Amino acid sequence: MTIVPIGGRAVGDGQPCYIVAEIGINHNGDVAQAKRLISVASAAGCDAVKFQKRTIEVVYKPEDLEKPRESPFGETNGDLKRGLEFGYKQYREIDQFARDSGMPWFASCWDERSVDFVDQFDPPCYKIASASLTDEKLLCHTRGKGKPIILSTGMSTIEQIDHAVEVLGKENLVLLHTCSSYPSEYEELNLRVIPLLRERYGVPVGYSGHETGLPSSVAAAAIGACMIERHITTNRALWGSDHAASLEPNGINRLVRDIRLIEISMGDGVKRVLPSELPIIQKLRRI
Repeated sequence: MTIVPIGGRAVGDGQPCYIVAEIGINHNGDVAQAKRLISVASAAGCDAVKFQKRTIEVVYKPEDLEKPRESPFGETNGDLKRGLEFGYKQYREIDQFARDSGMPWFASCWDERSVDFVDQFDPPCYKIASASLTDEKLLCHTRGKGKPIILSTGMSTIEQIDHAVEVLGKENLVLLHTCSSYPSEYEELNLRVIPLLRERYGVPVGYSGHETGLPSSVAAAAIGACMIERHITTNRALWGSDHAASLEPNGINRLVRDIRLIEISMGDGVKRVLPSELPIIQKLRRI
């Protein structure tokens, strides 16, 4: 199994699970909130944070942007989408704050212009969202940046994943199993796909969770997911579509703690009598 280097960390079999706190659009268009979420991720011990970047006029059709949709930013869907996007000045401030915090950051880029935009900040890797898995031009453009790529595989068939992997190549590629519904129901998660993808493609495979709780994400790490990605928020009751499927500070702290305890608990698979058991043998074993 290959190892993928991301921001000075080795990701893959035998390595500590790489834990990504997805900020996404949960900053609600507020740089101060984005900084708070970076601090939450740092305090929890996450390995990186992730944002989302879109060129609105490229990703959405004009008629979609004109649809009525009330939000804190206005009365149309376009008002909302534009209100949730940061420009260069905001990302420069976020980049400096993240660097000062020692927290690597990267983004899911939904179009080629967004890839070029984020590239200005020299991210350690790029994420390609499940929605973009079939966008061959975006796959090629992202691969052209020469950075490791994390590809989510939600709402995709095996044949579509096959083609995306063929386009991207397997070098410095991490796949993430995911269910793309928000929030996901537990019966939809199908964690057994994780070892299937590892065997089929021979690349590191992680898990991006959109469920409301922790057990399934912890279980994913226990069965070999090399990366766990979960959305974070300061309050799940905040306005916005992704907050309900996100973890609050206490939740992301518990997730990191539990994954690290699992890593310690897995051991080396060799059955032996432990030194701590010797006094118990003397006390309890009759024969």
